[in-house]
Amino acid sequence: MGLILPAEIAEAYSGESQRIRVMTEHWVNSSAFCANCGHVLSRFGNNKPVADFYCKNCSEEYELKSKNGNMGKKIVDGAYSTMITRLAAENNPNFFFLTYDKQTLQIRNFLTIPKYFFVPDIIEKRPALSPTARRAGWIGCNIVINNIPEFGKIFYVQNGIAKSKDEVLERWNKTEFVKGTHNIEAKGWLLDVLICVERIKKREFSLDDVYAFEAYLQAKHPLNNNVKAKIRQQLQYLRDKNILDFVGRGQYRMKIQM
Repeated sequence: MGLILPAEIAEAYSGESQRIRVMTEHWVNSSAFCANCGHVLSRFGNNKPVADFYCKNCSEEYELKSKNGNMGKKIVDGAYSTMITRLAAENNPNFFFLTYDKQTLQIRNFLTIPKYFFVPDIIEKRPALSPTARRAGWIGCNIVINNIPEFGKIFYVQNGIAKSKDEVLERWNKTEFVKGTHNIEAKGWLLDVLICVERIKKREFSLDDVYAFEAYLQAKHPLNNNVKAKIRQQLQYLRDKNILDFVGRGQYRMKIQM
């Protein structure tokens, strides 16, 4: 897997954004593979409104976003209303995100986030465009990367180092327990507790370590009056799905190192 964007592919284009789009799409099409099944990807035509790539073998679809520099905390996306509607759609694509160095064209990070990690909580509404703007009143959105568990960020390339195909496929397979949670509220709880577990930054942790996030979780779920019980429920679910081990005496161990 070469980690330099092919500048020669975009020689016919003068606009910077066009050049980057052509180079990044060409690189993904020639270097990436479907994270679900490992098969090569195909490109949609320009008339596809959302996704950029699809897998002929398993029908997974992917939308590509690219950015110069670091990943940051947020990714600029399109219309807020469209994005919120997409979350419940069966054809909502998975997400590809590629960062590169503008000077060297070196790819720094390339990852996929499965579509089932997308919940309304990660979509941030931007202010409406001013009355004098060409699209006055239009409301865009940001994807808040910090609100997605690290567990859901599956890297092909991380900090300039390519991962093996087997590792990518294994990491995707480990996330599929989230897919079975169809209720948005239930999925929100699951992902929020998973984020709390990750933020403890210890592979082995206690129930009290997670209880320390009670105020944070209460603020995110104000209608729930028994947050500690909900935490225990989610930890049990993560244990049943082979993500955590219950060590005993209120102690847990993360089975996968982030």
